[in-house]
Amino acid sequence: MKASRFILIVVAAVSLATAVFALSPKVPQDLPSEPAARQADSVTKDLGLGAFANDKGPILLAIDTSLAVRTLDSPYVMFYAFMASKDMNQNVTVAAKDIVVLYKDQVLTMPTVKELRANYGAVIRDATLYRELGKEGINASWIKLYDFPRAPVFFPRLDLRSDLAADYGHMYGVRGFRTPLYFKNPGFQKGDKLVFVVRDEKNPKLTSECTVVLK
Repeated sequence: MKASRFILIVVAAVSLATAVFALSPKVPQDLPSEPAARQADSVTKDLGLGAFANDKGPILLAIDTSLAVRTLDSPYVMFYAFMASKDMNQNVTVAAKDIVVLYKDQVLTMPTVKELRANYGAVIRDATLYRELGKEGINASWIKLYDFPRAPVFFPRLDLRSDLAADYGHMYGVRGFRTPLYFKNPGFQKGDKLVFVVRDEKNPKLTSECTVVLK
């Protein structure tokens, strides 16, 4: 009798453990963990004038926040990104849909071009203002070692001279990719910390982060 009761207790315990494990939330495998975000913070360089760069990951990444900090009251905020393959023999392709920002407890994705144009009429103003801002900070980063030829970007100006919007940014050798990045404003404020995350569309091991502070 005692043996039978012991077996029943063991079976019940195993069943309970199995149920708890099945109900445990699954951690997304395609998003960086909190330690990864802290690591991005430790290797990101603050270059001044709103520019930040990380040259330690497989995708070299530099983010210019100089326009963003001037337009924090806008419904959509523009950052400017520079990307390149650290291994010049490695072809890297980054999709616009795969670029995210970790902000507080949120994961921000970029709007589509259609959404942005329907809800935000200041893209040309942003492009004009950004062109007039100083680039000494961002130009002091790794980008000076790469070429950034004219190519379609994720969010082009909507005028007669603009290219079609690109869905992907391609990098190989000394050829990098630069583009404006737009995010719907969740309430950005001066002093906020954001972690930009980019990855290759086919190889998630080729992932890099860059931490910026809005100041």
